[in-house]
Amino acid sequence: MSLDKGTKEEITKKFQLHEKDTGSADVQIAILTEQIIDLTEHLKVARKDHSARLALIKLVGQRRKLLDYLNSTDTKRYQNLITRLKLRK
Repeated sequence: MSLDKGTKEEITKKFQLHEKDTGSADVQIAILTEQIIDLTEHLKVARKDHSARLALIKLVGQRRKLLDYLNSTDTKRYQNLITRLKLRK
């Protein structure tokens, strides 16, 4: 359940820190969040898709690690990102 190129570019433009930024923690977290939303919707329909469930768990763990890193390095960016993505915590 990967995102198409147009969606990734749109998310990148929305969350990038500067014009050529494609891999900052902010962009990665936003892309992971979109993938998590898509997988969650898929699992509501296909409840027995265990490989998708495993992929969802891995994505959530990866996003958590990136959020922890961002919180430890730049707390203001972390707070701003959480409010923009409407994440709990």
